[in-house]
Amino acid sequence: MTGPGARLFVALQYLLPQHALSRLIGRIARTQLPWVRRPLIRAFVRAYQPDLRDAAQPDPLAYPSFNAFFTRALRADARPCAAADAAIVSPVDGRISALGPIRAGRVLQAKGRDYALHDLLAGNAALAAQLRDGLFMTIYLAPYNYHRIHMALGGTLRAAWYVPGRLFSVNDTTARTVPRLFARNERVILQFDGACGPCVLVLVGALFVGSMSTVWHGDIAPRRARAAVALPLPAAVGAPAPARLARSAELGRFNMGSTVIVLLPPGAAAWEGALAPASVLRVGQPIGRLIS
Repeated sequence: MTGPGARLFVALQYLLPQHALSRLIGRIARTQLPWVRRPLIRAFVRAYQPDLRDAAQPDPLAYPSFNAFFTRALRADARPCAAADAAIVSPVDGRISALGPIRAGRVLQAKGRDYALHDLLAGNAALAAQLRDGLFMTIYLAPYNYHRIHMALGGTLRAAWYVPGRLFSVNDTTARTVPRLFARNERVILQFDGACGPCVLVLVGALFVGSMSTVWHGDIAPRRARAAVALPLPAAVGAPAPARLARSAELGRFNMGSTVIVLLPPGAAAWEGALAPASVLRVGQPIGRLIS
């Protein structure tokens, strides 16, 4: 989208009650009333034509709610993980928005726009210093994509935060237009220790995303407190999943679509040379490799 239509689309987002709309959409998406969920699912399938051949349940109307359909599981063999021990794999099905080095603590958002890593990490100066001059990859999940999130590398969850913020759309039009988009939107930050040292996955909320969830914390709905909140570690809450997960293991999901940002420390890894903005990814495919 370009021109006046794009400017109007972005301007409306500043005026909309983003959180109220997202809460409303979240409630509608979870209703199990047949006269609500069935038309919603049918309309979505007509509009976006998601590929259901890999779904564990390929019949869209068999799901108890629209959200259950949207966050559907895949068959166990649908996303094989790259075999090489040094491989870094895609954590989601989606499309690369941007990738490359973190330059002097700045992360590329779109052509002509960047933002501070420090801001993306909600002011965590120590973590920003560890990742400064490292690598980043921003992956956009379209509505028709599979919406569960997996581990890019094996690692142990060391810290997690919920960060409040706006809920702008995260599509290309908004990324080209809204300054500091990913550092302004609501997000969940997950810090892991793995073979490369610290690895961070940032789950970025967006317009109509009712909530994000992890296997440790369940639904992480928008909080009324407008400050970053540390989320408990698995051992502290007796979480159903262990703190350490293997590469490609499921770690969470988006309840409606959004973006994941992968952050790696300097000197630890390299992205696959064939990847570029607009490259399409699938969970488990190699996107980089560790440097020994």
